[in-house]
Amino acid sequence: MESPLIDRLVDELHYPRVDASNLNDILAEAGERVLFLTGDPVKNLETNDLAVILPELQRAFAGRLNPAVVDRSIEQSLKERFDIWPVPSLIFLKDGEMRGAIAKVRDWADYLSEIATILDRPAAPRALH
Repeated sequence: MESPLIDRLVDELHYPRVDASNLNDILAEAGERVLFLTGDPVKNLETNDLAVILPELQRAFAGRLNPAVVDRSIEQSLKERFDIWPVPSLIFLKDGEMRGAIAKVRDWADYLSEIATILDRPAAPRALH
């Protein structure tokens, strides 16, 4: 990565780095996961802000947020897959299904409200075949 703050998430806080080799495993995991799409931290200063905010969000939602940092090499494919274009973004998954996303940096109260809504959102009904 191009940012010590993003590297800290992986190296010190042990957030998984999602790349082509482990993407399918990460997406197949049961439970809740939040993917951090960083974008270019040199061009977008909000990326470093979110790298500082994310561990605080993880603490605020103890046990419900399991962050992972998306490697820039697969970021474009995930943006297309989940139809999320602004970066930085957080993509919220449950049992491998997207539940919602939050783009850019927000006020703390907005994060708390939006994340709670996303995490408590019921799963979309599955089609019967």
